[in-house]
Amino acid sequence: MPTDPPGVLRLADIDITELCQLLTRFGLQLNHCKDADPIPYSYWGEEEAGRKGDRLYARSDTPIHSILHEACHYICLDPARRRSIDTDAGSDDAEESAVCYLQVLLADEISGLGRERMFIDMDTWGYSFRLGSSRAWFEHDAGDALCWLASRDLVDLRQQDLSRLKQA
Repeated sequence: MPTDPPGVLRLADIDITELCQLLTRFGLQLNHCKDADPIPYSYWGEEEAGRKGDRLYARSDTPIHSILHEACHYICLDPARRRSIDTDAGSDDAEESAVCYLQVLLADEISGLGRERMFIDMDTWGYSFRLGSSRAWFEHDAGDALCWLASRDLVDLRQQDLSRLKQA
């Protein structure tokens, strides 16, 4: 993927403590890499987040959407896959959609982000949806993603209750 435009919200733009608290709820640990160093276990390379097991890797220039996306892959995995995950979650299309949906929901948990900004950042980065935008997909075409999450008891079908999300 090409480098994100400057307008995408990055780790340096938010309260890292709040993000770490959110990740900790799900048994994840954020490892802040030095800005000049490559990010370990990054699937996309460049400034994109990396993941191995319960560790997320990011630099100050890592987009928040990338960090949440990798976190949501971990949240959606069963325990066996969580233990063996290294760089690529190896998900199918249904799981990938569920990850994107959950990423939008969790964006509301971070001050200064929220789902509105997540939609903008996802579209800017180049997430691709049939209806042309992440917002249109989320609002009109993501029922399968919501059902996937609900069938695994991660959220309720009204998308109101995130308390059932798998916690560490």
